Amino acid sequence: MSLFVWDPPAGQRPKGSILLIQEIFGVGPYIRAVGERLAAAGYLVGAPDVFWRFAPNWASDHDEAGLGASLEKVGLLDFPLAIADCTAALGALAAMSDGGKAPAVMGFCMGGTLAWAVAAAGEPSCCVSYYGSGVPDMLGMLDQVTCPTLFHFGNADAYIPNEGVDALSAAIAGRDGYFLNVEDAGHAFDNHESAIFWNESAAKSAWAKTMSFLTEHA
Repeated sequence: MSLFVWDPPAGQRPKGSILLIQEIFGVGPYIRAVGERLAAAGYLVGAPDVFWRFAPNWASDHDEAGLGASLEKVGLLDFPLAIADCTAALGALAAMSDGGKAPAVMGFCMGGTLAWAVAAAGEPSCCVSYYGSGVPDMLGMLDQVTCPTLFHFGNADAYIPNEGVDALSAAIAGRDGYFLNVEDAGHAFDNHESAIFWNESAAKSAWAKTMSFLTEHA
């Protein structure tokens, strides 16, 4: 399995490391841009090729055709195997780091679901899950997650009913280390490559919260 890596600027010691888990569109221009953003902020970043078992190095456009093709790829994904692969990637990134905290895990869309699963299966320093559609159905994992976790959702997400986000909010109420941010936006609002989904104001708002969270916990 390929692990795409971004380093901090030359001469700068990483202040932490982050496992970055892709959307359904693959490790393409958007995820690469996110990796560059995080590296510029001082982190060592690794993005595993989640579809490697059946479509190595898959990357699609962010238009309707790309969306349809990418959804087909998701249909081929064995999620338990993908969780194991991403957890192994977390360990590989830890081995690349020079000590200190364990890597954080961060994912978008499908990756947001996988990030939450990796937080339960592994031991990341923290977890950032952007609009993971499977998260509301995985609340039984709460007791398995011991790291601080930040969830981002949009209140107009056609793929994730607000009832699911409300259930998550109720489940984490009173639990230390859990944070829920809901933006006035639809699905995949951070994806600047997608004219379908991108919401600039929501993206900036959530990113500011993400960076503050990572500064404290990663």
